[in-house]
Amino acid sequence: MSGAPETIRAAPLATRTTCPYCGVGCGVLAARDGDGAHVSGDPAHPSNFGRLCSKGSALGETVGLDGRLLYPMRRANHGFSRVSWDAALEEAARGFSNIIERHGPDAVALYLSGQLLTEDYYVANKLMKGFIGSANVDTNSRLCMASSVAGHKRAFGADTVPGCYEDLDEADLIVLVGSNAAWCHPILFQRILRNKEERGARIIVVDTRRTATAESADLFLQLSPGCDQALFSGLLAHLARTGALRRDFIDEHTEGFETALASAIRLTPAATETAALTGIDESAIARFFDMFARTERTVTLFSQGVNQSAQGSDKVNAILNCHLATGRIGKAGAGPFSLTGQPNAMGGREVGGLANSLAAHMGFEPENVDRLRRFWNAPRMATREGLKAVDMFDAIAKGKIKALWIVGTNPAASLPDANAARAAMEKLELLIVSDNVLSNDTINSGAHILLPARAWGEKNGTVTNSERRMSRQRAFLPPPGEARADWRIFADFARNMGFRGFHFRSVSEVFREHAALSAFENDGARDFDIGGLAGLSDEAYDAMEPTQWPFPAGAAKGASRLFGDGRFFRKNGRAAFVTPATPALATQLSQAYPLRLNTGRIRDQWHTMTRTGASPRLARHLSEPFIEINPRDAAACGLADNGFARVSTAYGACVLRVITTDRQPEGHIFAPIHWTDETATQARIGSLTAPFADPLSGQPEMKATPAAVEPHDFASEGFLLVRRAISLPKDFWWTRIPVNGGFAYRLASDVPAQDWPSLLIPRTAPDLVEFSDPARRLFRAAVFVEDRADFVLHAGGGTPSWDAAIELFALDRVEGRQRLALLSPRAAGKSEGPTVCACFGVGAARIETAIKEGCRSAKEIGAKLRAGTNCGSCLPEIARMLSAGR
Repeated sequence: MSGAPETIRAAPLATRTTCPYCGVGCGVLAARDGDGAHVSGDPAHPSNFGRLCSKGSALGETVGLDGRLLYPMRRANHGFSRVSWDAALEEAARGFSNIIERHGPDAVALYLSGQLLTEDYYVANKLMKGFIGSANVDTNSRLCMASSVAGHKRAFGADTVPGCYEDLDEADLIVLVGSNAAWCHPILFQRILRNKEERGARIIVVDTRRTATAESADLFLQLSPGCDQALFSGLLAHLARTGALRRDFIDEHTEGFETALASAIRLTPAATETAALTGIDESAIARFFDMFARTERTVTLFSQGVNQSAQGSDKVNAILNCHLATGRIGKAGAGPFSLTGQPNAMGGREVGGLANSLAAHMGFEPENVDRLRRFWNAPRMATREGLKAVDMFDAIAKGKIKALWIVGTNPAASLPDANAARAAMEKLELLIVSDNVLSNDTINSGAHILLPARAWGEKNGTVTNSERRMSRQRAFLPPPGEARADWRIFADFARNMGFRGFHFRSVSEVFREHAALSAFENDGARDFDIGGLAGLSDEAYDAMEPTQWPFPAGAAKGASRLFGDGRFFRKNGRAAFVTPATPALATQLSQAYPLRLNTGRIRDQWHTMTRTGASPRLARHLSEPFIEINPRDAAACGLADNGFARVSTAYGACVLRVITTDRQPEGHIFAPIHWTDETATQARIGSLTAPFADPLSGQPEMKATPAAVEPHDFASEGFLLVRRAISLPKDFWWTRIPVNGGFAYRLASDVPAQDWPSLLIPRTAPDLVEFSDPARRLFRAAVFVEDRADFVLHAGGGTPSWDAAIELFALDRVEGRQRLALLSPRAAGKSEGPTVCACFGVGAARIETAIKEGCRSAKEIGAKLRAGTNCGSCLPEIARMLSAGR
């Protein structure tokens, strides 16, 4: 791996910490810089060697205190009033106690987040499962990686990721299944591309849509939704037909092979049947099968496209079957690899953050329950699994759960059938929210008590990435207001409940207990063992380097790979082949809902935008909620590119901007998950998705909800630039982004453009300049305060001047022709245009100019503009621009 790009420099006296976004777990150097932070990649961290993606590079823009929850709050009338920590915790504990006394411990629940640190997760799990006596503690990681957990447990006997990132450097074939890694895990994807360039590794992408990742593939397999296990069952049958099996490994280290193979042969006896089931061209399938069979060093990476399915566990096991059948597991450059979605989904799994697991990767077997009871001295130890996320909110709706504590997540936006989740929360007797924001969709769904938590940059603890590597998140900012660490909030609450065993004095003390538990009565039969770190002093903990587990007592370092010796964690020491069910989707298309809705992330935003939504440069790439639809489907539905569509399912409806693209297959639409009622209107995609879940993992199917699309025409469009966020009349469709110096709103309405001024312009505007053209139905207005634009409104005529107006709005002084430019239908002057490279703020206009001036490759554009030279996630878009410019 090469070091950090020369353009990135660390600030002096920087703190070594870890990025709070995806599961890659990149090391970060961060230092306070005025109201923000100076952030760069850590060249010494083995996950990223100094590189950061666009989101990580913009972290310094997201640490401000605007919108922060700084003090404990209690609902009062129609708002919140400030209370003391003692009063808030006493009220919360009294509420939980009263409900438990009346209805039992299963009437209360915790819903956690992969944004929590491992120590936070540990104390929460100990509180609920050990002392309250209920396993109703689940996490938003259920929505992202639960099917991988279930698949690992069935095959290996434990939730173990066998490989490490170095395998991506040493593989000769890399297969990405249901993973848009170019956008969602860009640092790892650039590592893959370097292997391709330097060693000649080949890349195969399997997905239902042609993503940015697919554009770099040697072979792209566009399969029908729900058919992953059919493809890999066909591969297993092919491996048997062509003699590519490792019979010695199968016989000595596995069981269940003949049953799994017989099922695969019945389902997909040859490539012809595999093609018919998957919708993939038979010649492409034959090429994939041949490449996999002939390449010993093969890594198969899989992510949300596999996991977020009502058959996600079976899809995972179908992939694992092929690696077990060829013995390609736990070896350099060979193995199945689950790409984790959140920064600490793995750490949460380690300490029992999921409702169907206990701490230290133990399950609810009686001996494990007894072991935890003795270690924790826990008087009310939970003895059975709790409710998983979708079932938990269903139980709330039915009145079975009466108190819920939500920590660091926004289920009113992110859960499937999110409208039902919101309605359920409004029925709760007690809804507690721990977070660092004062307002979000969940808080606005009836929260009674708000507890201020520390944010990234203020938190201290550990996270575990996709390759089992534990890294330190260290604080470099002082905690604002009265914000507390989450582990401390849980411990303080526990003491208010009268529980002993929560007198932790520091986060390092929590870690030591967590590490000691992992080694307690562990004779090597359990995979998770970090007993070698249980004796760390406070100083050693603070200085801890990124370390992989297992790290048992007596070890010099953690293990990079597992299972290379053929020993697994099932009781008989063998891995299990699992026979997948016949491919099927949880919901069927109908005349009312003839299209399939797929959901996912975009390049520069994260989850519900609580953090990335504060960065102006991240907002300028894709600034509106949208659907992607194939041009033929768009024509059949009467949709126009760049127009609007009403997207509806059996669960809700949204109004979204239309992007027509042949990268989207016919019969399918795609919409990103990020917008909430805080940042847009009629754009919560969670409200559209079906709540059907995998029966084993509990992970919901969020990639294939039946949907309908129809045009939604507005009388006029425009935009608004303001210094402070505002509330808009209900007559308007809107979406909001941060810009330098304020906020920008995209607007559309059935109200004619000439009537917008009376609804939107401040009545007391001092220095107002207006322009109107009734014949063309245009209206422009700007308000100036001491030569600085304070308010800009463009109504009618579309929004061709959006980018230029935003750039003028950022200026401290706007004079003369610049004032006229703010009112011009085309805002005269040069503009960057929409952002293409967020790392260096390079807009489409500059790249187009560079192409006109003779740049013929992404490398030449990088040399001229730096675009694409950091995380590389913009390179597919640059390649498309180059192709269009030729």
